[in-house]
Amino acid sequence: MSLLGLGASVLFVHAHPDDETISTGALIAELVAHGIRVSLLTASRGERGEVVPGPLSGLEGTAALTTAREQELQRATAALGVADRFWLGEPPARAAGLAPRRYRDSGMTWIRPGLAGPARDVDGDALAIAPLAEVAADVAALILAQRPALVVSYDSGGGYGHPDHVRMHDAALAACRAVGTPFAEILHEPAADGEWFVLDRHLSTVTAALRCHASQLTVDGSHIVHSGGQREPITTSIGLRILPG
Repeated sequence: MSLLGLGASVLFVHAHPDDETISTGALIAELVAHGIRVSLLTASRGERGEVVPGPLSGLEGTAALTTAREQELQRATAALGVADRFWLGEPPARAAGLAPRRYRDSGMTWIRPGLAGPARDVDGDALAIAPLAEVAADVAALILAQRPALVVSYDSGGGYGHPDHVRMHDAALAACRAVGTPFAEILHEPAADGEWFVLDRHLSTVTAALRCHASQLTVDGSHIVHSGGQREPITTSIGLRILPG
């Protein structure tokens, strides 16, 4: 059975603002077009994101970047048709009995082109070093509150190795197994045990959402240009694989 027929709601779990659009924007648009209610859980505000050179470059490393990225996320998710947005660590995405907290962007370093690893300096409240049990309990709290038919997040490598992506894969998978909700990991190429979606018809929607994340990237035709100058095609094809419960 197609994953599009699993149910009336899907929860996407991402680490930073812009991840939802870069990696899953076309899939979100497709689900919305099928009348499926899409919710988004974002783990951090992307406080350590590098800013695109230009008029916004003064935001880098400042508290104003946090505000800017919150606003960018709001605009991008509106463009995609996301119905509900939540921050990890804040109710309802906070385990019962625990005071609200903010998980901070852990940062990263490039090990080689296309593969990231942990940053050399990590703040004490960084997502990547938060206890996995706590992060998973927060995700589980939101799942129990929202009751999605499916949760979607990164593969075990976090797509390209970012430690926050890896942490959210681990936490979302653990949470889904704890509460009995199906979990699907994102595939970047077709696989025999996954479902592949070619969603070129949503290119204009994804492009509009990407442009909302102006502090982090620019759009050049059918490509994204990241703050460091890296180029990649806008993703309109994506796969999902259900992992065992």
